[in-house]
Amino acid sequence: MSDQEALDFAIVVYREDDVWEAEVLPTALTSDLDGLLVAVGDEFFVALRVFGERVDVFLSDIAASWDFPLAEQVLEYLDVPVPDEEELDAILQDEDTALPAGDLSIFADLGLDEMELGILSGDVDLLPEDVLSSIAARLGFSEPFERAIDSMFG
Repeated sequence: MSDQEALDFAIVVYREDDVWEAEVLPTALTSDLDGLLVAVGDEFFVALRVFGERVDVFLSDIAASWDFPLAEQVLEYLDVPVPDEEELDAILQDEDTALPAGDLSIFADLGLDEMELGILSGDVDLLPEDVLSSIAARLGFSEPFERAIDSMFG
């Protein structure tokens, strides 16, 4: 396994009997839009929540769609066009902020509002794993999330 593959992970987080649980999913999910919390190296993350027939999706960085099929799939799912070269240059001009796409209120019902998610995901100094860890802590599933991460990376 290459160093890049070792940094990619997908985790499913769910509540069972009012207790948060988290489990590692196959790394193959980092290349397809079927996971729940997916971090791709130090590039971006995807959050996906399913409520019956409704699916909410959040992508931390639109620019990732140029290099990663998963990010492109998220934009396609959201019906957001992949930025052209000129738009990408404009997005990348602000090297301190990533531009997210999707439902910023994806975790609002759990106590993480749009502004906080925007600030967390827009901070390019934070690795996706760190942002997801912060989200997990804020939403109350830090322990199972960290346990799942530890099971992957030791």
